[in-house]
Amino acid sequence: MTGSFVLFASLFVSALFLGRGFCGWVCPGAGLQECCQAVSNKNARGGRCNWIKYFIWVPWLAVIAIAAVSAGGFKSIDVFYMTKSGILVAEPNAYIIYFFVTGLITILAFTAGRRAFCHYGCWMAPFMVTGNIVGRLTRSPSLHLSADKEKCVQCKLCAKNCRMSLDVYGMVQKGSMADLECILCGECVDNCPKKVIRYAFGRQGCDKSNEKRRR
Repeated sequence: MTGSFVLFASLFVSALFLGRGFCGWVCPGAGLQECCQAVSNKNARGGRCNWIKYFIWVPWLAVIAIAAVSAGGFKSIDVFYMTKSGILVAEPNAYIIYFFVTGLITILAFTAGRRAFCHYGCWMAPFMVTGNIVGRLTRSPSLHLSADKEKCVQCKLCAKNCRMSLDVYGMVQKGSMADLECILCGECVDNCPKKVIRYAFGRQGCDKSNEKRRR
């Protein structure tokens, strides 16, 4: 088990309780895309195109699984496998991969809209999406967004400022903030003048019933 295996497994487990918080707060690729917003800040199309990343993820994961089975399974953990001098990009071949990935992230950000790589090309996002789904099915307490639509003044600043180009206003009006593309960045929370949207931790849906009881 290499360092990437440990990382991807950790992302899946973290998503059970933190959703796609890694995408919103930690991912270096996200930071690069936000820098690109100074040049192009148009919305990403999303929709059916979001499935592209799964067409990348599934075959890639299948190849790894087949290789692991062919080798007799996982027998040890070596986080720094094939890592030299303390860094990963220590050889020309590694630099080619590095510049290809950063170039792809940048080109998509310029041409397909903000956070386009998160929508279409990221092979890490499906681990977190899957973890998020499992967390919901098992009713695990998790970090999520909650909204009180009665306070909404329909300014739509939440949707305008969404890093992932989501219809946050529509989500508020439907009474459900659950969206697998939401990265919990908090832009909608910060930009709402009436504090309609807020972070919550617990079982999704339970905060709404608790609010009704208080009323």
